[in-house]
Amino acid sequence: MMNKKAHIITVSNEKGGTGKSTVSMHLAITLMQEKFKVAVIDMDGRQGTLSRYIENRINFAKQNNINLIIPQLVTITPRANSNEYDNHISEINMLVEEISKTYDAIIIDTPGAKNYLFETAHKLADTLITPLSDSLIDLNVLAELDNQSKEKHKAGHYAQFVWEIKKYLAMKGKPMLNWIVVGNKISPLNSRNKTLFFEKLENISKLYGFRVANGIKDRVIYKELFLQGLTVLDLNSEALKSRLTLSHLAAKQEIRNLAEFICPQQ
Repeated sequence: MMNKKAHIITVSNEKGGTGKSTVSMHLAITLMQEKFKVAVIDMDGRQGTLSRYIENRINFAKQNNINLIIPQLVTITPRANSNEYDNHISEINMLVEEISKTYDAIIIDTPGAKNYLFETAHKLADTLITPLSDSLIDLNVLAELDNQSKEKHKAGHYAQFVWEIKKYLAMKGKPMLNWIVVGNKISPLNSRNKTLFFEKLENISKLYGFRVANGIKDRVIYKELFLQGLTVLDLNSEALKSRLTLSHLAAKQEIRNLAEFICPQQ
């Protein structure tokens, strides 16, 4: 077992398009503003969304002569040859062990589909954050629900996968995985479907061993800021304050609430 310093936060969902990279970037900047040293690992190197986010941030800071905090970035691309997987996993484990000596937190953004990097990212996690849009279809990755009964359901494929990861971590003598599910890209409008989604999410949380964090609303600002590598947390700076709105303040609070929620409840 690694003698590590950093707390490792893996942001993952087996379904793509849930906003993993946006959550990862905003968590990194939140923690850095609290004076933690943060590294981020983009294990979805082929897609490279988080890597591009940080590249956009570096370019925007240079072009506008603005001092922005930049997390240390490591980009990992999967090997094409399956014979190389084991060696690559060993290299990643050693890399994370080395990074852990000098950083307080490591945030890992995962691929949107299962591969050996996806599994490795979960095995490294102290905290697992799963963004989930407020759709009963998306909820199926956690639980396959019986429409005729509120009680009948079975574990979805991702919940089954996390259960296997928990067993692996226990076998290695590691602490219990702190699994958090957060509603992301949540519709700002109340609806029967949205209410039902969160009711079902709360109902299955204890059964499958995760905690439900307050949701993050779907806001256009997240898409706009990506192109400049910015987060809603940056808009407090003097150079960018003119762009700050009430909606941005609300978004900032949602992100801070998620960061605070990482600490397990006693």
